[in-house]
Amino acid sequence: MPDALPELVITGPTLADFEDARARVSEAIAVTPMESSRFLAEVLGSPVYLKCENLQRTGSYKIRGAYNRMSLLSEEEKTRGVVAASAGNHAQGVALAARQLGISATIFMPVGVALPKLQATRDYGAEVVLRGHNVDESLRAAAEFAASTGAVFIPPFDHPDVVAGQGTLGLEMLDQVPDLQTVIVPIGGGGLISGVASALKQKFAAEGRTVRIIGVQASNAAAYVTSLRNGAATEIPIAFTIADGIAVRKPGALNFEIIRESVDEIVTVTDDDIARAMLVLLERAKLVVEPAGAVSVAAILTGQVKDSGTTVAILSGGNLDPMIMERVISRGLAASDRYLKLRVMLPDRPGQLARVAELISEANANVIEVLHTRHGRNALISQVELELSIETRGPEHVQRVLTHLIEAGYEPRIDI
Repeated sequence: MPDALPELVITGPTLADFEDARARVSEAIAVTPMESSRFLAEVLGSPVYLKCENLQRTGSYKIRGAYNRMSLLSEEEKTRGVVAASAGNHAQGVALAARQLGISATIFMPVGVALPKLQATRDYGAEVVLRGHNVDESLRAAAEFAASTGAVFIPPFDHPDVVAGQGTLGLEMLDQVPDLQTVIVPIGGGGLISGVASALKQKFAAEGRTVRIIGVQASNAAAYVTSLRNGAATEIPIAFTIADGIAVRKPGALNFEIIRESVDEIVTVTDDDIARAMLVLLERAKLVVEPAGAVSVAAILTGQVKDSGTTVAILSGGNLDPMIMERVISRGLAASDRYLKLRVMLPDRPGQLARVAELISEANANVIEVLHTRHGRNALISQVELELSIETRGPEHVQRVLTHLIEAGYEPRIDI
């Protein structure tokens, strides 16, 4: 006889709540594609599918929770309008949901918000107020607006109706991959993973099966790692991360309890890991994914997910500022050893620049940028400093370039 399944503790929405939410949000969302990935399957050793919420309306899963919450407002509440605060995806989700439901929406966004996200939120019909220099300051302004006007505040993650809406993604994935065994989910405040984990755990328990849920956070913004270790939702300082969409200081109270009960493991990835994952998705899957949405793939590429069986990695969003995209691609190339910056000290005499270029050519690398200066900080009066940006083809090729220069008598230094 097989061992009995552990009793499932249910906090927050029930399976019936998730199914009811699915019927509601179907009015507003797209059923996003589920793409298989041969490349990631080779890395993991198991079938891997990509759930493309980057192709969802508004460019992320956020429309699910926002629409479900707002569709449950009373008629009196709808007449008061809604208010939210966000630097991007939640703003767009609330704005579109409000337009679909005929509700006026005011969105507070930080002063430095990316122009594409600002314009998209306005295009969906919301009134945008730029207030504060970060999301925390925008949230305070939104709370003050709600208190003074009576507008209903729509939280980004810490509400059962929002969790139920996000959990509809789990039920949708199960329709597309009935034999899924592991789901990898990005974590910020916890709305998405608490919904997906709870919906799937309840569904699988009802069928006598189990499913493994793995959450992924940016290493510079891992509030859940700290909170689970402390046994309580804990606020942490946030260092810079390119995955700003999941850079949340403190878990939601409801989300934390659901995650503590339903999520099997949480791992972290660095910015370099994320940039490399974005590059892989762009090249191999032809998908544009924002940093926060790519952390699930980064966890696979870094070997932090193993022995997982049929696996679904959620790509939670695709709202990527083109200006950031250029920088992230460069970082991803560097992290993959396909873009190399070198500094080389040369004797200040004719022919040295040409000689270095010749050596790099002999190593089958391509120079794309050169800075030649007598004002390098470490240069002697008889030297010049050469800074080179070079296209390479991976770690072995990088080593070949370096070795070729060293054997010719130069001392190249990699510029981080």
